[in-house]
Amino acid sequence: MIDRRKFLVSSALCLGGVVLSDATAPVPAAWASDGPDAAAFSFDDLVARMKARAGQPYEAPPKVLPDQLSDLSYDEHRAIRYVPERALWRGAGLEYEMQAFHPGWLFDTPVEIVEVSGGAARPLHFTGADFEYRAPLDAAAMQTIDLPGVAGFRLHYPINRPDYFDELLAFLGASYFRALGRGNIYGLSARGLAIDTAAGRPEEFPRFSRFYLERPEPGQKHIRLWAELDSERVAGAYAFTVMPGVNTEIEVDARIFFRDRVERLGIAPLTSMYLFGENDRTGFDDYRPEVHDSDGLMMLRRSGERLWRPLLNPRALGLSFFYEESLLGFGLMQRDRDFDSYQDTEAHYERRPSLWIEPLDDWGAGHVMLAEIPSDREIHDNIAAFWIPATQPEAGSDLRFRYRMVWGSEPEPGFDLASVLRTRTGHAGTAASNIDPSQRKFVVEFQGEQLARAGGDAPVEPKFWCQNAHLLTQQLQWLDTGVWRFIFDLQREDDAKPVEMTLALTLNGRTITETWMYQWNQMV
Repeated sequence: MIDRRKFLVSSALCLGGVVLSDATAPVPAAWASDGPDAAAFSFDDLVARMKARAGQPYEAPPKVLPDQLSDLSYDEHRAIRYVPERALWRGAGLEYEMQAFHPGWLFDTPVEIVEVSGGAARPLHFTGADFEYRAPLDAAAMQTIDLPGVAGFRLHYPINRPDYFDELLAFLGASYFRALGRGNIYGLSARGLAIDTAAGRPEEFPRFSRFYLERPEPGQKHIRLWAELDSERVAGAYAFTVMPGVNTEIEVDARIFFRDRVERLGIAPLTSMYLFGENDRTGFDDYRPEVHDSDGLMMLRRSGERLWRPLLNPRALGLSFFYEESLLGFGLMQRDRDFDSYQDTEAHYERRPSLWIEPLDDWGAGHVMLAEIPSDREIHDNIAAFWIPATQPEAGSDLRFRYRMVWGSEPEPGFDLASVLRTRTGHAGTAASNIDPSQRKFVVEFQGEQLARAGGDAPVEPKFWCQNAHLLTQQLQWLDTGVWRFIFDLQREDDAKPVEMTLALTLNGRTITETWMYQWNQMV
């Protein structure tokens, strides 16, 4: 079975970056920003147009790909490479270049790309001459194709070194996109919108149907782009402002209009992969200690309390809903940055970015939903997280959500709280104990500057809570490395229900760590 995630990874490796050159490459006429088909553009006009579209019945995009493209196999599609010399803005002395993804294979509904310059928008036109077709394709037959659009695009920017255009951001498939901070390689993805994800009914996948890319000025570090979103029940206008850096920040302004009622609306949806880790590797015969793009869900409450929920690969679909009011942020994080934790010289999971979502307005009441889907292969994205507003949108209503996305190795908010270092689990009791599947041992370690300063003689105490279980044993330990470890055994009460737990450490009655949350949802 061909998996979409496998394609995204392989295509990123295939294209790579471009070395900067002082030579000025000829710019194809198709990239010109003026001409008879240029039109005025503004985000306000785009919002008004998408609002009007939402008032009309949805029209599915027509099938416009010729057979030689729609019938491309996985291997044939992988053999297509954009010609770097034909990149948008190549040789123009700008900080960015754009390359397109070829339509075909899974991507049978082309999208349009429009360049915006000086307030005027002009559609870009692509042909087979913009791509290199390698075996097993017939290059001579393919290069004469007049493409009805492309599958998506990627932006390149010298984020790691000044003389090399690294891949920074890619939009490809439905409303999926991914970005990188300095030193990262692609991992988790984001989406523009999620509708009925893991809701017991077919999921609806809104798609970005047209993109508008603003031509940056010379020396400009940020770039702006806009997108039209459309599906059976929604239409929307999206504005993105991208600022590359150690952590790449993307500010999103989403205006969403509803043709019909949506039962489960996912705002700022994140999609990732978790196969196994230090807390959850049952059933995997693998030389690597951990395999995941993300290892935990983090949330930040208005009160300043920070929550950490290690991810799981469950035996059955797991859904968790965390009610919040005026949430300050949430994200899927790759907290473990040590190569020794993964031992994978190809995937380099230690370099996968975390993604933090920070609302720029008060989102009010709602839930952060975490979906954990059983998976036996690392090519499957089996983790999803997003915000669900408390009020379900009705037909004719509209919503606006503004938020900042922070992609990178260290995007966590800088609150003075110690963090969960690691979580481990195993059978309860001692080495001589008989294994009882209704009992379980948990080891949670915290690390942080406050804890290290306090030292092992400080009156640090655990604040522990659980549901559907009771403590059999507990012990709080100070390690010479500056880490505090809490070890406890639980006795499960109802085997048919999950056990919920929270844990934090206090010093003189004041909480000095983030709150660890966990769900023991299966008998081992």
